[in-house]
Amino acid sequence: MIRTVAETGSTNDDLAALAREGAAEGIWLRAERQTGGKGRQGRTWLSPPGNLYASTIVRLRPGDPPAPTLALVTAVALHEVLAPFAPDATIKWPNDLLIRGAKVAGILLERVDDAVIAGFGVNIAHHPEGLPRPATSLSALAGTAPAPAALLENLARNFSRWLVRWRQEDLARVRAAWLTAAHALGTVLSTPEGEGLFDGLDESGALRLRLADGSIRLVHAGDVFPG
Repeated sequence: MIRTVAETGSTNDDLAALAREGAAEGIWLRAERQTGGKGRQGRTWLSPPGNLYASTIVRLRPGDPPAPTLALVTAVALHEVLAPFAPDATIKWPNDLLIRGAKVAGILLERVDDAVIAGFGVNIAHHPEGLPRPATSLSALAGTAPAPAALLENLARNFSRWLVRWRQEDLARVRAAWLTAAHALGTVLSTPEGEGLFDGLDESGALRLRLADGSIRLVHAGDVFPG
């Protein structure tokens, strides 16, 4: 079920409140505009009309893979939906989407009791300027772009399919799809602890960073950028 509102503070916050009240998995909320959109680590996510701002609820079940691996599921599902409009889009760990090094979409996962709220933001018609890291939009690259409502319909269907695979096939298929869509092995990545080379993901979905001395550092959280 997809519900659309003209304006709200944050679709993630709205669905978090519904999750606490017992709302079922599969509900989607889209806002044409957000006044309090947010990214990871409390960053503000600018939300002018014309872009996609939507969130959904995933109810964790016994036997599910670890909840943090939903970051890979969300990234793979969104990457597939954007591929017709941005065939050169890549995934940056864990679930940002870049086009030629510029961010076009971000995903925020927030835990609420036995639920995870997955929030998707896609720059369709607009993108912010003057940020420390470059951003772009689908319309800036292609001149034309999908309507937010149509993009969400495709995303909701695709995310549902990948959620089933995540549950039924463990993490292996999701991890393989993520690696196919991500930056190449050997890409220089910058982390708060220093630089290294992208060496894939471990079985839990953590980033493998090969350091200059040949050792491997596992990165479970934090900002990572192509060097």
